[in-house]
Amino acid sequence: MTEMNRETRFPVQHPEFRYAESWNPYSKKLLAEMEGRVFVDNGTEGFSGKWREKFPDGVSSPKRPLCVEIGCNGGHVILEWAARDPAGAYIGIDWKFKQIFRGAEKAKKRGLGNLLFLRAHAVRLPYMFGEQEIDRLAIYFPDPWAKKSQLKNRLIQKETLEQFARLVKNGGELHLKTDHRGYFDWMLECLEATGTIWEVTEKTFDLHQGHPDPKALQIPEVTLFERLFVKDGLPIHSIRLKKRAT
Repeated sequence: MTEMNRETRFPVQHPEFRYAESWNPYSKKLLAEMEGRVFVDNGTEGFSGKWREKFPDGVSSPKRPLCVEIGCNGGHVILEWAARDPAGAYIGIDWKFKQIFRGAEKAKKRGLGNLLFLRAHAVRLPYMFGEQEIDRLAIYFPDPWAKKSQLKNRLIQKETLEQFARLVKNGGELHLKTDHRGYFDWMLECLEATGTIWEVTEKTFDLHQGHPDPKALQIPEVTLFERLFVKDGLPIHSIRLKKRAT
């Protein structure tokens, strides 16, 4: 949460933060080969409130549902969501250049014009999206930062839950999943500290309990990592939240 940019010395959450130039080879490939499908670094912060106008399929209705997945990896889940729901608009966000490139590459090959990818810090979300712009926000298996000295690095904090509430529309959804019980308990504590802005619509400490064969579940019902956790017999903790009207 407090990682510093070597060029500007501003923390990532600061309004004047600027991403440092990257020498990752996929940085240039994204710009050269995925224009219009991928937005990178500070280029992700110029369309707050206007993302529905940026999709390759040209559909820009303000009523089009917008779903955002933070930590989309190579887009395994959000690709399937977009393919199954061409009327919806989907945005996947991840920090890794190569994974974003792979996701955009698959979307291009499949002709999915309702899917965009952003390479960016998740904590920059308030600068990327406008107030109540998002219909559904999904965060699956974020890094648990399990050591006591690392807790400040966790994405889910009281402050971020409050920020998400400003970006998700009234009646919209936030869905969180983790295999880490300590992190899930932390999420619940942070949620309680936010007051009444979120309504819990579903909470479980073992999402797939009672399923006849959870190991047979496929993407997008489970994520790539989730399949491994289920195979190892780990319970999946999940909570769905509804944004209360403000």
